[in-house]
Amino acid sequence: MSTKAFKQEKIEAMKENFAKAKVAVVTEYRGLTVEEITKLRRALQKENSDYMVTKNTLAKVASKGTQFEVLADALKGPVAIAFGFGDEVVPAKVVTKFIKETKKGEIIAAALDGKLLDAKEAAVLASLPSKEELYAKMLGSINSPATGIVGAINAVMGGLVRAMDQVAKQKSA
Repeated sequence: MSTKAFKQEKIEAMKENFAKAKVAVVTEYRGLTVEEITKLRRALQKENSDYMVTKNTLAKVASKGTQFEVLADALKGPVAIAFGFGDEVVPAKVVTKFIKETKKGEIIAAALDGKLLDAKEAAVLASLPSKEELYAKMLGSINSPATGIVGAINAVMGGLVRAMDQVAKQKSA
């Protein structure tokens, strides 16, 4: 396969990822072994995400015309991109956890809804709860008043039954 064809194939693969992605997190992978990169890629794939090591020029070409074009200035040095296709916070969470475990690599930037996030903002993104956690909290909040009402009604009914039982015992005695 010629070099030009190979590059075009990589660009097309990245274009597909940029088209499907909701978020992209640019990371520096310097110091990571192939096994560690593979481990990170597998962790991301379990979470409906992907991780691509690529040449910066190819990534810039592939991101042209997408919401991720804002990442062009962050693509310097040995970088890889984590794409999130589902929950927007998951790639940042997985990468942050991986960096803490291995003490290698770093998040350089991220792009979400066409906005460039610097490393600090990407760290904040990683600290946000996932959609599932938010749904659970919301359902818990909605369910809480109903649970309280049911508990109060049960307490009143239980008290009424105990009172009636005591009255019945007094009358039979």
